[in-house]
Amino acid sequence: MDVTVRALTEDDYPAIISRVDLWWGRPVAGMLPRLFLRHFHRTSLVAVDEDDAIVGFLVGFLSPDVPDEAHTHFVAVSPEVRESGLGTLLYRRFFDIAREAGRSRVTAVVSPVNTVSQRFHQAVGFRAKPLPGQDSHDGTTPPVWPDWDGPGQHRTRFEYAL
Repeated sequence: MDVTVRALTEDDYPAIISRVDLWWGRPVAGMLPRLFLRHFHRTSLVAVDEDDAIVGFLVGFLSPDVPDEAHTHFVAVSPEVRESGLGTLLYRRFFDIAREAGRSRVTAVVSPVNTVSQRFHQAVGFRAKPLPGQDSHDGTTPPVWPDWDGPGQHRTRFEYAL
């Protein structure tokens, strides 16, 4: 697949938000307010095809309060180009951005019901973050962090060492 990866801009927001629910197969647009593209566009990426159509994106940022950490808030790839390596390419580029900024790890948070994303993150090289008091887990099903994003908003947490 012939794609160009470039920095996201706020102008990309309408095209991204119009696709994201369809790409994810469930309502997730509310998790991606415009402010992410406005304030974190220098560390976020978009992939466009030869027709300049968006086929994937990654919204990430360098933590302002955890100096060794970068975080990916959202990554999505069009269903038509999944398994092409585009998601991994976007992550590799983000890893480079984080490394160049002196970060030593990248984190991601995934809904426990999104097992496709969990497997993808593990295939890229992320490790599931164990719950407090655990040294590790069995590696098959990532531990669920209860109420991570509020009451009833459980998450799985991942970390990639740079």
